[in-house]
This record gives sequence, C-alpha cells and structure tokens, in this order.
Amino acid sequence: MKRLEQITLKQLRALQMVAQTGTISAAAEQLSLTAPAVHSQLKTLEDVIGVPLIIREGRARNTLTPEGQALAQAEAQIRATLERALREITTRSKGLKGSVVLGAVSTAKYFAPGLVAQLHAEYPDIEVQLKVGNRTETIQGLVRGAFDLCIMGRPPRDPLTESLTLADNPHVLIAAPDHPLAGRETVGEAALCGERFILREQGSGTRLLAERYINSFESRCTPKQFEMDSNETIKQAVMSRLGIALISAHTVHHELETGRLVMLNAPGTPIMRKWYLLTPTEFPPSVAAQVVRDWLAANATALIPDLAV
Repeated sequence: MKRLEQITLKQLRALQMVAQTGTISAAAEQLSLTAPAVHSQLKTLEDVIGVPLIIREGRARNTLTPEGQALAQAEAQIRATLERALREITTRSKGLKGSVVLGAVSTAKYFAPGLVAQLHAEYPDIEVQLKVGNRTETIQGLVRGAFDLCIMGRPPRDPLTESLTLADNPHVLIAAPDHPLAGRETVGEAALCGERFILREQGSGTRLLAERYINSFESRCTPKQFEMDSNETIKQAVMSRLGIALISAHTVHHELETGRLVMLNAPGTPIMRKWYLLTPTEFPPSVAAQVVRDWLAANATALIPDLAV
C-alpha cells in the first residue's frame, strides 16, 4: 500500500503528542522541535491519509478526529511492540535470557512485588518488570500490547486474554475501630445507608465492585460518597472516621491485624472475588513469559496471603 509506505514514525509521534498535550506548540516542546516542524509533519500525514486528523480550534485545545484517534492508537501499539523488541535485544546483549513486563492493577501492589522478588531469586536470567496502574490504565496497556502478562481481578471483555486463577481476593467492609458501627455484631442495611462510603476513582475495579454492592441494597438508598485516588488514601480516610469503605482484604491485612482498622459484619460481605493471571492472545508469549506464567501458576497460591474471612 502506497499510503502505508509514506507514513513515518515521526509523523505518528507528532500526532500522538498533540493528542496528549492539546496544542502543536506544547507537542513541539515535548518533542524538542519547532512548532512549524510539527505542523509540517501533521500536514504531510493528513495529505497521505487524505482526511483531517485534528480538529483545530484556534488557541483552544486541539482534539483528534476519529481517523486521528485510530492513528494515535496505532502509534501506541507500534511503540509498545518496538519497546518489547528493544527490551529483548537489550537483555540478550546483557547475557540475560529474557525480559517480561508484568502488569498489575494497583490493589495487587500489596503482594505483586513479593512475587517478582521470588521470581528474580528463582530465575536470575529473566528480567521481570512490574507496571502498576488502575483497572482502566491496565486494560489500556493490554490493548496496546504493553504487558506480557497481567495480574488483575475480573478479566476484561476486550482485549481477549487467556485467564488463569491465581488466588482468592476477598473484599471486606472496613471502619475505624472507634466508629459507632465497629462494636456491632451485625450491621444492617439501614445503618449502611446512613454512612459515607469512601470510593476509589472512576476506572478502578474496586470502585465498580463497591458501586454494585451499594446498588444491591433492597431499600435502593443512596449513601453519601467520597472519592479517593488510592487505597492508601482510603485507609487513612477510614481511620480518620471520614467514612467506611469496601476494599480488598489484601490492602488492609496489616491494619486489621494491628487493630488500626476493623472489619464490619455487614450483609453480603465479604464479597469473594479471584485474582487472575492474564496472557494477551493477540501477542504470542515469549519463552521467558511462558516460564514466568508457569511459575506463577504453580506458586502464586502459596505466596499470595490467604485472607480467609
């Protein structure tokens, strides 16, 4: 295809940077180029494609047309593929046998580093890089091929992955030890309706689960809600009696053991979920990724704390 041969990585990178920064001048600064140079690359790319790629709105933030968004997504996938190839080349040049990027949702950060440390001890010739993000960020990484393997809760519908169950992931309702509900043998739905729920940010799997739990109340009440952008902040907020939270037991294991937080015995809790190891089907795993996958399948249950509640 003639058009394909005329597209360059520099043109695609310029388009991607405009999408990220919103203006040609800001994109030029990030790329260490002049604004006219970036404009020229974009104009050439539009001429090659034959349709507008950017919606120009004067001094306002520029946005991409649907065609521009498609090319920007392609650039992200190309970049991920090249990064994976360069990692393989670099590790081989160092005398290593492989490199694996392990993605993980943020809630898994409480045990994933331990898995990686054990992997390094077992397979010193395999470099395992851990990349942590919320559910939306992690799924985006899977889409563009940034991860060889990924640890998360409920597998996404897209992209397609092979999923392997690693361990249980119970979610519990927590409160400060001096919270009025903390001393009750059971906490009814009416009491929960009068509380403030501390939720994770939009795009978090923990947030989705908490919202489903609240929406399951028979009274259809709408408790007050407060948003935090990390599990650590949620724990501090709950300890400060700002509210209660539904959260993975793996994130509060230490606080429950030391009495800084307590678990409420509420209807429908704990909510039992699973941790899964995902392998993208679109990108065949390398030999090193297969070794890591097989090792995690055999050892994760023993290494991920069993938080039976």
